[in-house]
Amino acid sequence: MDSRPLKEFARQRGADLVGVAPVERFEGAPAAMDPRYIFPDARAVVVFGFRIPRGCFRGIEEGTYFAAYPSMGYSHINLSYAPNVLREVSLYLEDQGYEAVPVQNMTIIGGVNIHHGTPSERSGVRPGLPAPDVTPHFRIAAVAAGLGEIGYSKVFLSPEFGPRQRLALLITDAPLEPDPLLEEVICDRCMRCVAECTGGCISAKETVRVNVGGKELEWGKLDVDRCTLAYTGGVKEFSPFAPPDLPPLDETSKDPWKWLMEIPYNRASANVFHHMGGIEGARGCMRACMIHLEEEGRIKSRFHNPFRKREQWRLPG
Repeated sequence: MDSRPLKEFARQRGADLVGVAPVERFEGAPAAMDPRYIFPDARAVVVFGFRIPRGCFRGIEEGTYFAAYPSMGYSHINLSYAPNVLREVSLYLEDQGYEAVPVQNMTIIGGVNIHHGTPSERSGVRPGLPAPDVTPHFRIAAVAAGLGEIGYSKVFLSPEFGPRQRLALLITDAPLEPDPLLEEVICDRCMRCVAECTGGCISAKETVRVNVGGKELEWGKLDVDRCTLAYTGGVKEFSPFAPPDLPPLDETSKDPWKWLMEIPYNRASANVFHHMGGIEGARGCMRACMIHLEEEGRIKSRFHNPFRKREQWRLPG
């Protein structure tokens, strides 16, 4: 089935990127991430990319306005804009007699895990099934749909925008024509993501490898707990909202979910934007990567002015 009309429809409704992966490319995925457990009759996974405006990082870069990134660069895309597109495309397929399961890029599974245990500690509703909610790996799905690659930082990179997009997907029984895997190499292993990560969360030596549709993906091993806290303002030098008595990152990252809520900006951001503050602004994995790819001309996105124009700010430790 020709996928071009669906892609055009999705772009008209607001998607910046659209790609199609056959479900066979998810062979070998952990059951808790395998879309075939969500929709056993699925034939394809359609993945959408929604660009993050470059200006969402501007206020954080200047140290003067932090709300644009968690609001317009994260929550609005994941909770409002992308779901509208998912609904429209799902109905488009329904009108042709096919079922589509929309999967937005925000889940409640974190809260479920905290209160009811991780998926490995819970049981499926019948033998042979993973515990709900099954959540596909959006970045790997985007690779499987031919939209880009995963950089050394574990952030998804597209040829169009580098790291500047959010992802969403739908799972369908429509026999859509798949896209080939991207052969182009975007990440040149400059390692600026490692050097500029405020929490030192990305290993420069240890890597993780997975295979998707015959293509090997590799990224630096990520300390998720340190990343969670550093991203939400747990490193005082890069967080004007951190309370004076916030302990060092090595201590707080042992229990990040406790400490991140000790930062008032995170509590306010969660209430207003349904997302933690993003105070650090993804300094290494997003901003440093974006700057490098723009400087080297490795992505299609072009601007009249460079993003970084002065030395980065840093507060006393």
